[in-house]
Amino acid sequence: MVSSWQVRQAAQVVRAGGVIAYPTEAVWGLGCDPWDELAVERLLALKNRPVHKGLILVAGAIEQFDFLLEDLPEVWQERLAGSWPGPNTWLVPHQQRLPDWITGSHNSVALRVSDHPLVCALSALTGPLVSTSANPAGRPAARSRLRVEQYFPRQLDKVLGGALGGRKNPSLIRDLVTGDVIRPS
Repeated sequence: MVSSWQVRQAAQVVRAGGVIAYPTEAVWGLGCDPWDELAVERLLALKNRPVHKGLILVAGAIEQFDFLLEDLPEVWQERLAGSWPGPNTWLVPHQQRLPDWITGSHNSVALRVSDHPLVCALSALTGPLVSTSANPAGRPAARSRLRVEQYFPRQLDKVLGGALGGRKNPSLIRDLVTGDVIRPS
């Protein structure tokens, strides 16, 4: 059981520019403050992931994404609200409201509202977080804290312990505009 003190400690690390690992619905994630360019650059370097690919943002409540969703057509807002919280990641037009180090070379940004209790508690304290699988590019996503620590020995500022959410596969990724499935679950 993870204490609220541990969650507050992880949130403090994120707010101070740190990179953390934390359990999500199906795999361990790496996260940081999406507005902190140096933290994002460090996270990308740890993963050996190019910035042009873009990153997923995760939140614990849809309201944390209001700044991106408020101008969208009502039908799209209803589609998002009907699928969240849960294992659904949507590619949403970002309308130039996010930095390039998050969106990469894309006109959309990947967003997910999680139902994982630790992700919800953490993002309630930090706001939306970068959420990318905890693995170097080309390696399988970490499904245990041990694997995270093997992949990134003494390279992370905090590992927030806890259990995965019990899902077998990472979230489904769909394009909000076209409805196309980009990555099946």
